[in-house]
Order: sequence, then structure tokens, then C-alpha cells
Amino acid sequence: MKDQFASDNWAGLAPQALAALLEANGGSHAPAYGDDVWTQRACDAVRRVFDTDCEVYFVFNGTAANALSLAALCRPYEAVVCTPLAHIAADECNAVGFMGQGVSLLTCDDGSDAARRAKLTPAALDAAARRRRDLHAPRARAVSLTQATELGTVYAVEELRALTTAARELKLKVHMDGARFANAVASLGCAPADASWRAGVDVLSFGATKNGAPVGEAVVFFDRGLADGFEWRAKQAGQLASKMRVLTAPWVGLLEGGAWLAHAGHANAMAQRLAAAIDTLPGVHLLHAPQANGVFAELPRPAIEALRAQGWRFHEMLPNGGCRLMCAWDTRPETVDAFAADLAVACRTP
Repeated sequence: MKDQFASDNWAGLAPQALAALLEANGGSHAPAYGDDVWTQRACDAVRRVFDTDCEVYFVFNGTAANALSLAALCRPYEAVVCTPLAHIAADECNAVGFMGQGVSLLTCDDGSDAARRAKLTPAALDAAARRRRDLHAPRARAVSLTQATELGTVYAVEELRALTTAARELKLKVHMDGARFANAVASLGCAPADASWRAGVDVLSFGATKNGAPVGEAVVFFDRGLADGFEWRAKQAGQLASKMRVLTAPWVGLLEGGAWLAHAGHANAMAQRLAAAIDTLPGVHLLHAPQANGVFAELPRPAIEALRAQGWRFHEMLPNGGCRLMCAWDTRPETVDAFAADLAVACRTP
């Protein structure tokens, strides 16, 4: 199958991740359940990336990372504030409620330009958290921010600080869904710490699967006290890998040499290239300039059908032909150009 724009999950393993995995396999035995040198190296690499002594745990996927993180922050009668487009609200089958034994979600959309870009604002956060304070409603306990967002936008560091300040005033803990955190950091050009714990984030679901890893996400507790008992929570949820080095060795390959950020930067650059190539085509409307590795655009219905007939795969996620075109760590310029060329023909065909 040719390279596609359906999801960055479609891409294979980055060479650095694969090389580390093969080295960890190595033909010899290693301690199980995370007592191996690869897991220690991966944890230490995460701490170096964020320049802080954080608690680091590895689980199989992003849904588990998000749900278990939020379950650690909330009691069963409490709730998490998020946008309606947040992955935890729209795409994780109420895993937060399941893992949190009843933890609920308070979604908010104030109709602002920020909301249309899948961002939460301090005002919307405040309104949602204060909507019901009586005994008959769940009590807001945490807020979950997605970086980069589900619409490919990126919170500026100043926006994050404003939100975390509002959260502190409301006595809320701050979780960040960082499935594409690497792409956000590459876009911002800042230190990873500046877009996370220095901005007030308490716990991060740090993604690597969309950035060249085979499987496995990291749960990073910057507030180490919040991690109390997390290893038992992960074990109970079936998220403790026996051969943990299979999950963690690829992280070593990606983090130790900086490949994680280079790959994210490449994916972002391919999204910029794609946006520039299709922006002026008749009937094409970019919803906003890409900030991470996704291009969101309204495409004419006949063009969508023509592209799919030619074997191109992408998701139609929004009304009026709103499509998501995702670039990955291995997206090639020639693939971008080929798609744009086929779209140009489709847009100009009566």
C-alpha cells in the first residue's frame, strides 16, 4: 500500500526505534515487569527530556495512558473538564469512567474561535467547573488539555499558563493528552519542560506511537505525589507489560539521540508542504493553517470520491466535507506532491 494520510498511526517503526528494539531483544534474557536496564534508560531519558525528576510509567496505548492518569487524579464522584472534541470524550469509549469507576466528563464549548479550533479557554473552563456545585452533580476535579489538539492546533505556552492558572484557582489538577506532544514542541520551538510542567501541567500522557514507536505510551507525573499507587492501578487494568523492554527500548532509541523531535518536525513540515500545495485549489478551504502534522480542509464532494477511487485514504471528520489529512514521521515529499496533484485534477474535473 502506498503512503497515506489517514493517520500517523499507519506509519511503521522509525529506524531508531526498531534498532533499539532489536538490540534489546539481543538473544539474551532480561528481568521482567520493568526491572530491566532498557526501562531504566527510558525513564531516565524522559527525565532528561523534561529536565526534572518525574515519575514515569509505560502502558500499552494512549487510551490507557489518559484514562489511568485521570483515574489517579479523580475520585469516582468527580469529573474532568475537557472540550467536546477531546479524545477522552469522543474516541475512547468512556474509558475514563471505566478506569475511574464512575469519573465523568464535563465538556464545554463557548462558541469562541478557540473552541472552533478545539481549544479550551480559561473562561470556558471556569464556567464548566462552576456549572454545578451542589451535591447532585459530579464535582470538577481535573482539566484535560490536548496538545496538539484534535484539530491540529497548538496551545502557545502563554495559553497553557493562563489555563493552568485558572485551574489552580478552581483547585483543579491539570492533565495533558500528549499523543502528539512531540509535534507541538516542534511547532513551538520551546523546551519540552516549558510546554508541560513549567507551564503548570501535573501529569502528561506522552505519546510515541504516532511518532515512530511500535506500541506503548508514557505516563509522566510531574507532581510525583499524584503517582501514589499508580503502579497497582496500571497492573489492575492489565497495563503492566511482562516483557517491558519491548515497550521501553524503542523509547530509548527515539529519545536518547533526539530522533523523536526530528521526526515530529519532519511530519510538521510535510503538513505545511501539503497545505501550501492545496490551499489555492478551487473548492478547497483550509479550516486553519496547520500548526502540527495535520491539515484540516473542506474538500469538494466529487474530489473526495475521486481521491478515494484512486486509493487515497483519509478521514472525513467534520461537516461540509471537512477532512483530516495526517502526515507522519515518514511522509515523503513526493507523496505529498502526488496527493496534491491528484486533488488538483479532481477539483478541476467537471
